Amino acid sequence: MDIDPAMLAESQRGTLAELLGIRFVEAGKDRVVAELTIREDLRTVGGSLHGGTLMAFADTVGATATVLNLPRGAGTTTLESKTNFFAAGRQGVVRAESVPLHRGKRTMVWQTRMTDESGRLLAQTIQTQMVLLD
Repeated sequence: MDIDPAMLAESQRGTLAELLGIRFVEAGKDRVVAELTIREDLRTVGGSLHGGTLMAFADTVGATATVLNLPRGAGTTTLESKTNFFAAGRQGVVRAESVPLHRGKRTMVWQTRMTDESGRLLAQTIQTQMVLLD
């Protein structure tokens, strides 16, 4: 079942996702894809995309994927997140794709790969989300 990316954008209004400029382009229970344009205010002093930006991008996309898989009335929070950095993003658009590694009753684990416009892997994050039941 595909989810309308505009609905996701609306749900993120007023949050860090909006501040970073994250745009959801595809969303479903098995995969969430988003994009972020590299801007001057998201760079390090050295000119590359800040690693914290990539980590926040991955956390947002993975958490959004979790939300799409939650039972009615449940919430989520990140328990653990690990990011490996492979290359510096310098310009253009970064694409993040989150896919599930585990979807359990109490936790979900998502892998998010972030690539530049040429498909070069910039970073990969694996995060564990806790399912918060009422």
